[in-house]
Amino acid sequence: MAVSPEEIGLCGCWQVVAVQRESLDMGDPEAKPTVEVGYYASSVSREERDDAAMLAAIRGHWSAIENGTHYRRDVTLGEDANRTADRKGAAVLASLRNLANGLYELERERKRTKVDTLRSWCQQQTFSSAWPLLCR
Repeated sequence: MAVSPEEIGLCGCWQVVAVQRESLDMGDPEAKPTVEVGYYASSVSREERDDAAMLAAIRGHWSAIENGTHYRRDVTLGEDANRTADRKGAAVLASLRNLANGLYELERERKRTKVDTLRSWCQQQTFSSAWPLLCR
């Protein structure tokens, strides 16, 4: 069913895109695919990006997130396994994870570390070694 962005309360939006994804748990040989629909609102018009270009942009965005910061925050730093119930505490922990990730990336970019993983780099850090990184 086609709707305009105004009809669903998204004034200023040019497109609403629905993308159906199928996922399969590769760790479970008997797993059945799950289907999920994601909705995206865009200020880009159909004349600027057709369906194929919008799909490429969405895939590129998620590829960067899943293979970049999300992977590091979840797998390396265990974010999804953390069960902090307090919203403020969870926000502080997320900020600290982002800070650690950012400092590691800066050190790699400036060629100040030879460590090849965020986990290894974090394990080497102490307050005394991390504080100067914050003050540069």
